[in-house]
Amino acid sequence: MAAVLKRPLLLVGCGKMGSAMLSGWRESGIVAAGVHIVEPMGAGGVAPGTDVEAVARAEDLPRALDPEVVVFAVKPQQMAEVAPQYRKFASAGTLFLSIAAGTPIRFFEERLGSAAAIVRAMPNTPAAIGRGITVACPNARATEAQAHLAQSLLQAVGEAVIVQDEALLDPVTALSGSGPAYVFLLIEAMADAGVAAGLPRDLASRLALVTVAGAGQLALESNESPSKLRENVTSPGGTTFAALQVLTAAGGLPELMERAIGAATRRSRELAG
Repeated sequence: MAAVLKRPLLLVGCGKMGSAMLSGWRESGIVAAGVHIVEPMGAGGVAPGTDVEAVARAEDLPRALDPEVVVFAVKPQQMAEVAPQYRKFASAGTLFLSIAAGTPIRFFEERLGSAAAIVRAMPNTPAAIGRGITVACPNARATEAQAHLAQSLLQAVGEAVIVQDEALLDPVTALSGSGPAYVFLLIEAMADAGVAAGLPRDLASRLALVTVAGAGQLALESNESPSKLRENVTSPGGTTFAALQVLTAAGGLPELMERAIGAATRRSRELAG
């Protein structure tokens, strides 16, 4: 059973990801104690309701506010300026949850203090439609209950997995965090190839989009592995077989994907310092 917050949640940043999470939290009822939002760009995109109060600056928050969770949903390059403003909330009863890519736990410990309970999370953009997947890692100060609470909050926009080794978040970022871009590129490439083969652009684009979406859903819902599903579509000597001979040749898709995820993993480690 998902946890329910007993004290308010403070959401710092309410852009696309923050808004998606807020929508999921409100729908699930996990933020029954209400939400306070700090959004410098204005709260025009926040759905109205008595459970949400939005301000433009941290200093505009109610003086007596005692959040159970502070969620950082601002861009990583803004975090050095933003995070220290919330150090006053660093106590045994408050959890800090960050969804800033490439920002390690030690960054927050340095700015929030050694007593801060922190969970670093890496979501992906399908969270905007409730179909994301997030991997999160707690620091040593976060209790098991707080890690579970973070997982419940993240599950409001898809699946969420807790790991204990922060080093895993670099390949996670490379695989699932950046992964949607790989899929979008695949859709583009399939559509372009369809046009090159003689299809009208509109038809090729629709065929590529719906094929990728449908195949992904089939893989998600099937009891068979992706390898088996691929074999099911591939007749010896047939059209799919001919295409796969190209895709799996030396330097083909498997090798390209390994190189791409390796490059993204290395870059994630570089950004984390």
